[in-house]
Amino acid sequence: MGEFSPFHWLVVLAIVVLLFGGKKIPEVMRGLGEGIRSFKEGMHGAGQGPAQSTQVPPPAAPTSTTVVEEKK
Repeated sequence: MGEFSPFHWLVVLAIVVLLFGGKKIPEVMRGLGEGIRSFKEGMHGAGQGPAQSTQVPPPAAPTSTTVVEEKK
């Protein structure tokens, strides 16, 4: 009951072609691909974003200034 034979897939494909038409299917697949690509970029950016923004550069070495007082 849970397995699909190749005949079942052909029937599903025929129904999809009838519903969407031959010209609409490439547009739908292109939109789906762009959505997946955007999702992957968002997930990659979400994992990298906070780690990069929380890095603090090391403090600069303090410069020593010597104050010489003049005796009067």
